[in-house]
Amino acid sequence: MAGHSKWSNIKHRKGAQDKRRAQLFTKLAKEVTIAAKEGGKDINFNPRLRLALEKAKKQSMPKDNIDRAIKKGTGELAGVEYIEIRYEGYGPGGTAFIVEVVTENKNRSASSVRSNFAKNGGNMGSDGAVAWMFNKKGQIILNSEGLDADEFMMEALEMGAEDLVVEDGTFEILTDPTELQVVVEALTKAGYKYEEAEIVMLPENMVEVENEEMAEKVMKLFEALEDNEDVNDVYANFDISDELMEKIMG
Repeated sequence: MAGHSKWSNIKHRKGAQDKRRAQLFTKLAKEVTIAAKEGGKDINFNPRLRLALEKAKKQSMPKDNIDRAIKKGTGELAGVEYIEIRYEGYGPGGTAFIVEVVTENKNRSASSVRSNFAKNGGNMGSDGAVAWMFNKKGQIILNSEGLDADEFMMEALEMGAEDLVVEDGTFEILTDPTELQVVVEALTKAGYKYEEAEIVMLPENMVEVENEEMAEKVMKLFEALEDNEDVNDVYANFDISDELMEKIMG
């Protein structure tokens, strides 16, 4: 059983607190459109679309928005041509960042992400600069209330999970990316309700941020990237204590 996952806690708390709803819907719609284009609109044969739709519904995205996004992906409605790009870079204090972008304008996105890094004490690197510090995993988050960690871990492993991270009030199930949907379906069949399920990039090792000034600099870059309209997800390897996080988040 893995230890406390500080990054997961920061990432999900930050996302829940700060993302504006309209911006979130735009990002969710892009994911639905790309998934539908990639594998068609039948969720029985398109696991990526199934997960994208579940995520959109959990965020109360209007059905009309979801339907339009699907139709744009399948070509039933006119839409822009989205491409997925990954940028890598370094932040303050030697922290590493992976930035996943969904855009219709590669030049604009590259310029804006590079600007986010430059204006916030970081610099964008070349492909592979920091990717080796991260592992691609399936991640499922669920409420752990009333569940025994050891018993649940044994059950999750039988379902195909690789590991279980115990959080404060939640369990973070980690899987091979190709097994994410299998584990999600097994959990649902067993009666468990999960909060999130997605493919993520998790850091192998964390950089300890031990003072308020550095914590503010790191979070400023993180927030700038998250607020970038072309950025779909941001992953980083910084570790900020709960006490320090409370100070800088107000």
